[in-house]
Amino acid sequence: QVQLEESGGGSVQAGGSLRLSCAASRYIDRENCMGWFRQVPGKEREGVAVISSGGGSAYYADFVKGRFTISQDNDKKTVYLQMNSLKPEDTALYYCAVNYVWCDDYWSNSRRYGYWGQGTQVTVSS
Repeated sequence: QVQLEESGGGSVQAGGSLRLSCAASRYIDRENCMGWFRQVPGKEREGVAVISSGGGSAYYADFVKGRFTISQDNDKKTVYLQMNSLKPEDTALYYCAVNYVWCDDYWSNSRRYGYWGQGTQVTVSS
């Protein structure tokens, strides 16, 4: 079992930046795909960005390309999401998740992820 804990959410004006962190409770000593999803009330959870362990491939949703960057600590226990040029439509509860396979083209399917954090709220005002 692994627990995930998100931090770094908050309120910011449009055009601003936030950096989210996701810390795993232990080192995951196998291949994994770890990253971020988001959800607003009444809508399905959607993939934002993920990264394969060991500095592998990163995948991004089209709506964040060029604005968000996902990265990983060398200890492979923490994943970050640097969010720049934030827009009001980025307002959501952001969740961290991990799946014990390499990231692939189906990365945005939330049902493939077995472990989730509690979420951190991001609010962007216009």
